[in-house]
Amino acid sequence: MKILFAIQGTGNGHISRAREIIPYLQQHGEVDILISGTQADVSLTQPIKFKFHGFSFVFGKNGGVDHWKTLKIIRLRQFWKDMNSIPLGDYNLIVNDFEPLTAWACKLKKINSVSLSHQASFVSDKTPRPAKGGPMYAEWILNYYAPTSHHIGFHFKKYDDFIHTPVIRSQIREMETSNLGHYTVYLPAVDDKKLVKYLHELPDTKWEVFSKHQKTPYQYANVKVKTISNEAFNLSLASCEGLLTGGGFEGPAEALFLGKKLLMIPMTNQYEQECNAEAARLMGVTVVAKIDENFSDKLKLWVANKNRVTVDFGNETEKIVADMVSQYAR
Repeated sequence: MKILFAIQGTGNGHISRAREIIPYLQQHGEVDILISGTQADVSLTQPIKFKFHGFSFVFGKNGGVDHWKTLKIIRLRQFWKDMNSIPLGDYNLIVNDFEPLTAWACKLKKINSVSLSHQASFVSDKTPRPAKGGPMYAEWILNYYAPTSHHIGFHFKKYDDFIHTPVIRSQIREMETSNLGHYTVYLPAVDDKKLVKYLHELPDTKWEVFSKHQKTPYQYANVKVKTISNEAFNLSLASCEGLLTGGGFEGPAEALFLGKKLLMIPMTNQYEQECNAEAARLMGVTVVAKIDENFSDKLKLWVANKNRVTVDFGNETEKIVADMVSQYAR
């Protein structure tokens, strides 16, 4: 059997999840990996068969997407050319983690594909959304950015019968945890210098900030700013008191699994992250809408709060993959 696994390359969560899923796919056949997108800080250990530019959102420094830089790197002609170059007929199963090239190629050629992703959970109207809703185009993006014929979703809870709890990497599951008292910070859409200003206002709290915008590590009083490193981040997370992060999915899920306190700040005008934050808030996680003049006060309340959210994220990945292959391979 030949399997094509198409992965979104924007953000680290898709790549991190793929690291765990690929070995299970390989138990069922020969797996070719396709990645499109350019904004991930981590990489796969397995060889990549196809690497495309795709569509990527460029992170800004003020809490959201840099729309101008995002528009500048869009290449529609290249997208169409790459989409038509994928040899879809060579595969018995096409698995997609929010990757648009392969999804649209399959849709236009009427070839079945399976979405195995966090975004697939939003096919269900039972998956939490913010009370205020989102822009009209927001749900359209979730449904049509990478459309597939079948859906297997991951979220914080099993909101529907095709939704499973998160894929937690073996590296995280097997990690020994401790509490050295510091707080780990990962906010890729916020300038570290802006963060330092607020974090410094809690002088008795130690912070380890992993910055997408910094090439050289530095320390300012109680705040350490580090460059992005998967290993260093994992060690910091395993030994921290809590995680301050955005409205992504995998990072918060891993923090919850490790029993860490969690504070989420969804990216500005990023509907999926607002949905994630709302789901987390309903579970008891602290959510802050934005970084403003009151941010330090909100941080102080969170640091003083000793409550932790308890979760049960069982290891179902092998069974999910086996069931998917049995049901959808042709």
